[in-house]
Amino acid sequence: MRLFIPLAILICLFASATANAHPLDEFVILDIEQGELELENQQMTAEYQAALKRQRQRRLAAMTWQERFRLFTWAGIEHIIPKGLDHILFVLGLFFSSLVFGTLLRQVTAFTLAHTLTLALAALGVVSAPVAIVEPLIALSIVWIAVENCVFKQTNKWRPAIVFGFGLLHGLGFATVLYAYGLPKDNFVPSLLAFNIGVELGQLLVLLGAAALVWFVRKKSWYRQWVQIPASIMIALVGLFWFIERVFL
Repeated sequence: MRLFIPLAILICLFASATANAHPLDEFVILDIEQGELELENQQMTAEYQAALKRQRQRRLAAMTWQERFRLFTWAGIEHIIPKGLDHILFVLGLFFSSLVFGTLLRQVTAFTLAHTLTLALAALGVVSAPVAIVEPLIALSIVWIAVENCVFKQTNKWRPAIVFGFGLLHGLGFATVLYAYGLPKDNFVPSLLAFNIGVELGQLLVLLGAAALVWFVRKKSWYRQWVQIPASIMIALVGLFWFIERVFL
């Protein structure tokens, strides 16, 4: 009986220590299992996306060149309207910089040439940049253009060069869409051209829509104070929000 009591105490102490340690062991095991599960999910997602891309490429290969041309043209339009809100705001920033056709044309032309260049180079695999860097910079480009509209009554002579630089960034953004589609190797140039035509059509629709909205008030004395500056401020605030969201959230 005297031996039983100390032995019982030892058993209780061991059981208590084991009970206290057991939850910690469970947490460690849970962390390991969770990490393995997340890794497995990432691998499955990557494999699934790769399989979808191969399937799209097979479907593209089975199409005629006319069907592919229509498909990529429509993809370009969709990437502006309705999916490319950041590109829409950038184009609107250009629009609200000046209603002088020649000035606006120079800016839009610079933007078009720039994003066409990087889009082609990125599609060919010559240049690449992480999305985590490109997307925040695109948001900042929107802010810059909109703030310039508020600060300067007339666009400065360096504006087309600045727009060209920002256009290079937007071209890299467009390239991510083409990567998801998977450009057919045997029809690379026409498909790339079709996508770019679609992008330009989307941009043109945005400019025409904006022009239609302000057409009858564009020459009013209060246009800059009550239309141009407030619209540019709103564009800048949205761009700033996107920058913060893409960097910190």
